[in-house]
Amino acid sequence: MLTVAPGPLRPWFTPERPGPLVFEHVARTGHGRVRVDRWPDPRVVLAELPGNLALRGDPEHLPAAALAELTGFVDAPPEWLPALRASDPATAPWDRLIAVLPATAPVPPPSADVRLLTSDDAPAFAGLSTESAWIAETWGDVPGLLAAGVARGVVVDGRVAALAVPFYLGGRYEDIGVVTEPDHRRRGLSTACAGALIADIRARGHVPTWSTSPDNTGSRGVAARLGFVHERDDVLYALRTPVPTS
Repeated sequence: MLTVAPGPLRPWFTPERPGPLVFEHVARTGHGRVRVDRWPDPRVVLAELPGNLALRGDPEHLPAAALAELTGFVDAPPEWLPALRASDPATAPWDRLIAVLPATAPVPPPSADVRLLTSDDAPAFAGLSTESAWIAETWGDVPGLLAAGVARGVVVDGRVAALAVPFYLGGRYEDIGVVTEPDHRRRGLSTACAGALIADIRARGHVPTWSTSPDNTGSRGVAARLGFVHERDDVLYALRTPVPTS
C-alpha cells in the first residue's frame, strides 16, 4: 500500500455526511494517513487514524497482508464485510446512531467551569482513566489535541474531570466526542463541555453532530438535552477489536 496526499482522493468520500469523518479529519488536520493499492488510478482507498479506519473501493484489490495489519473500527460499505471477516472471523458490527444539531437549536448558556484547554494543561491529563483516553486518539494523542486548541474541558484539583472535542473535523460537520471521569459523573459536566464546544463549532461555520450507540443511554441523554436530532442509523465494523459496551 502506498501513502499518498489525501487531496485528490476526496471524491471517494463525498458527499460529506455526519458521522465518522475519518478521511476529512486526516486531510484537514494532518493526523493519520491515506493509503491506496496503487498510484495513479487506485482501486482501494484507506484512510487511517489510530483505532479508526475508512475503506472505499473494491475489496478484491486490498492486499491481504495490508488488511491483516488493520485494527479498529471500520467505516465501510456493506460489501466490505466478507473481506473483513475473511481477515478476522470475529469482525462484528457496531450499531451507531448519528444525530445532527439543527440550526434552530439554541446555544447552551456558558458554564464558568468550562474553558478552552491549552498545552499548559498537559499535566492535568496525566491521571486520565483508560476508559477516557480514546478522546485524544484522532489528534495524535494529548499534545496534538491541546496544540490544536479545540478542546473544552473542566479541570478539578489539577486533573481533567470532563472534556469535549471535535473527534472528527470535517469541512462542513464536526462530530463531538465527550468524556467525564467516573468520580465526576452525574454533575452535568458532559453537557456543559459539549455545549461550550457547540458554540465553537458554530463559530467556525460548521454543523455539530453526535455519534453514539443505541444502548448508550448516558450519551443519548446528553445529546437530547442539547437538542440533537436523529439523522440516520449507521454501523461500524469492529476489526480485531471488541465492540464497546456502555
